[in-house]
Amino acid sequence: MPELALHQGGPLRFITPDWPAPEWVKACSSTRFGGYSTGVFASLNLGDHVGDAPEQVQRNRQLLQQHAGMPAAPVWLEQVHGTAVLRLPRQANSTLQADAAVSSAVGQVCSVMTADCLPVLFCDRSGQQVAAAHAGWRGLLGGVLEATVANFTQPTEVMAWLGPAIGPKAFEVGAEVRTQFIARQNGAETAFQPSTQGKWLANLYELARQRLQAVGVTAIYGGDYCTLSQPELFFSYRRDGQTGRMASCIWLQP
Repeated sequence: MPELALHQGGPLRFITPDWPAPEWVKACSSTRFGGYSTGVFASLNLGDHVGDAPEQVQRNRQLLQQHAGMPAAPVWLEQVHGTAVLRLPRQANSTLQADAAVSSAVGQVCSVMTADCLPVLFCDRSGQQVAAAHAGWRGLLGGVLEATVANFTQPTEVMAWLGPAIGPKAFEVGAEVRTQFIARQNGAETAFQPSTQGKWLANLYELARQRLQAVGVTAIYGGDYCTLSQPELFFSYRRDGQTGRMASCIWLQP
């Protein structure tokens, strides 16, 4: 595994994508380090739906915004492992229930929360539009990445960064998950390795690369982490059960 590209932002440590995006496209993925939460949520938990004290979550979100240099607060989606994509800024009274956000508005921060699922950040080469998608195996299978890319005019001009997710040596799934991917995705069998008692190890990063390449996105970066096997840096639902959430965010800097 390559050395983590961690950056110190005040008390926070966050990851920035290593990709050739235009300089005004800003992006980061948080770690669990540097916040106010305690116990199983220690310490930079950004999820307000996991049982943590609301005031601590709000303080953590403010820390992330401040130390990552965001021009505005991120829009926090109500993620449901689906394929809906929300365009930002959103219309009045529109639902926040979505698993991806896309924007061409300067200063609008797209974000997704994860704790094993795969966050994917997108921008076009001209730096006119950005997006963030939340892709666990259900979202990948359903097509959340394809739905996100469909919001860009030219998929061949899109680049994607795969943020911290559960790694290919840690994500054990049942045979039914493998069967569904193979039925819907050419080459998916290469992303599964036999495990124990009829189980399989699934490679979310490889499944995502295949899906993106199939719709014309070939500039794909990242995919170097394992949230389950690095407890000092990442929350992991599969490892810990009740736990916090990281955020992956992207925006066009004013």
